[in-house]
Amino acid sequence: MTRGVFERQTGHEQVIFCNDAESGLKAIIGIYSTALGPALGGTRFYPYSSEEDALTDVLNLSKGMAYKNALAGLPLGGGKAVIIGDPQLHKTETLLRAYGRFVESLGGRYITACDVGTYVTDMDTIGEQTQFVTGRSPQHGGSGDSSVMTSYGVYQGMRASAEYLWGNASLAGRRVGVAGVGKVGRLLVDYLLHEKATVTITDVSPVAVDRVKQAHPEVSVVDDTEALITSGLDIYAPCALGGALNDDTVAVLTAKIVCGAANNQLAHAGIEDVLAARGILYAPDYLVNAGGVVMVEDELHGFDFDRAKRKVGTIFHTTKEVFTLAAAEGVPAAIAADQIAERRMMHAAGAGYWPRAAELAAH
Repeated sequence: MTRGVFERQTGHEQVIFCNDAESGLKAIIGIYSTALGPALGGTRFYPYSSEEDALTDVLNLSKGMAYKNALAGLPLGGGKAVIIGDPQLHKTETLLRAYGRFVESLGGRYITACDVGTYVTDMDTIGEQTQFVTGRSPQHGGSGDSSVMTSYGVYQGMRASAEYLWGNASLAGRRVGVAGVGKVGRLLVDYLLHEKATVTITDVSPVAVDRVKQAHPEVSVVDDTEALITSGLDIYAPCALGGALNDDTVAVLTAKIVCGAANNQLAHAGIEDVLAARGILYAPDYLVNAGGVVMVEDELHGFDFDRAKRKVGTIFHTTKEVFTLAAAEGVPAAIAADQIAERRMMHAAGAGYWPRAAELAAH
């Protein structure tokens, strides 16, 4: 087992390449910042076409986690990991244990959790080799599937957006389009229908669509995202892969609010300005989808579901805080969210202290 450190001008504190010949493990761990605390972020298992693509993804995702954790008010820095490979073909217990040993070797600078391609059972296996893992099963002292809280946080962000734009947090009668009804999106649909919103969905997976239709026959389905965003929506909720908001999609988007669970929704810098120019209120993705990380952070204190849900509920107030600052500063909401997160990280970095992960885990 070897470990290398990759250095480039990205602002990251540390990037670690993990290779284990026996298990076939090829992984990269990115630590963007530990100013506020140990860098917590999930492990993505994905068949990247190249190591360069994997590196680009982990750099972007780890930076996003630092901002997400800071904006959520958590005593955590930001990190992320990617395992290169098809989880259906290459995921084994031996590989996950090897990966767990790499996480352990960082001494608590990085704490992992679930992400695309990894699940609660995987975290239990990784946890056999490291104490620095969250998102484990309740049987192993964890909180279980964090999608429950991620969807709840997006729902609260959507309610806050509606109140800010229309003066009423109720989503009753609003036309909401959900792109991606996987683990998070389908739970978001449940919240929306409970509040009597009119919901239209799309997903590349027929199985995911059928699962929602069987539970909720009243939901409408369209063929693709283009059909969804041009269908006369009030609210658009991107809940699949990143880059959903690009020059083409924003130009034809009918919704007045964008609030969804997908990470890295803005395809490139400047899209936030285009959204603002079109009068579309954008709830920053890393603000409203922070419910999952709030949930797994609660594990470090001995998980309590009701306490975690109360914490996630504060996303409603933080969303309104971001919109208020954006209006006062005359900037898009995405910029205002960045400003709040950066101020918190800079203040913490000046203090020069954060509790060690092992001390947090002991509580």
